[in-house]
Amino acid sequence: MRRTSPLLMGIIYLLMGLLFTYLAIGSVEESIWNFPTIILILFATFDFGVAIRMFLLHKKIKKMMNNKS
Repeated sequence: MRRTSPLLMGIIYLLMGLLFTYLAIGSVEESIWNFPTIILILFATFDFGVAIRMFLLHKKIKKMMNNKS
């Protein structure tokens, strides 16, 4: 069984963050301070944070593999 690379997971989380951001922008009615908009913004923030961590993990693994050789 093959493991999913952190780079692919980072891309997936980045795309999900962009999707939640798009949905949050679309859910704004009169004000940004309504419940669905805040929830979507929180999900987008979480996804962007995880994407950044996955990209950094990928970089760290790649650096370790280069030093190992």
